[in-house]
Amino acid sequence: MNRDSTRVMLVDDHAIVRSGFRRLLEEYPNIAVVAEAETGEQAYQGFLEHLPDVLVVDISMPDTSGLALMRRLLARAPDARVIVFSMHEDAAMAERAMASGARGYVTKSSAPEILVKAVYEVAAGRIFLSPDIAHTLAVSRLAGTDDPLKLLSTREFEIFRQLVSGRAPADIARALNLSAKTVANYHTLIKQKLGVASDIELMRMALDQDLLEPRSNR
Repeated sequence: MNRDSTRVMLVDDHAIVRSGFRRLLEEYPNIAVVAEAETGEQAYQGFLEHLPDVLVVDISMPDTSGLALMRRLLARAPDARVIVFSMHEDAAMAERAMASGARGYVTKSSAPEILVKAVYEVAAGRIFLSPDIAHTLAVSRLAGTDDPLKLLSTREFEIFRQLVSGRAPADIARALNLSAKTVANYHTLIKQKLGVASDIELMRMALDQDLLEPRSNR
């Protein structure tokens, strides 16, 4: 590995995805994948061990979320450079990821070289959005889209996502290191803030915002 190579860590719960993007990235000059992880805990420990220049993180993981992982990492290492690499192509998710500290956002439907460009740009200290998400964000802002989810804090948004993805409150509590009572309180507060009375209405709102994802293709 060239001493000047950009050191990258890949975080995704699908081994085949990590393998494919490791091969892709390492075809390019001055990029070296130094570590991989499939869970948030592995990612956190691996980051501290390897101190990569760039962390490429999926939003969805078995034990936590990319947003929670970023919050934990940035509390420990404020200069960490994170690229969110996600199947979500909606403005709400991209805005939330960037507000949480991501330096880049690339959708999984992007051409492979887009991720490579993101790594180079973020490693150089710049912000990078894949063209599709940049367009989506621009259209959303120009249209003045009224997004009720902006009422939620980052923690509330994170719990909202997990609730509408079908995770049990007890599982959410374990993943986020919260008590079951705290998750229940957040659940109630989220419904109050969004002006809904039931989980069915929460699910409908998530569908409207394109925030649901197939379980087989996270």
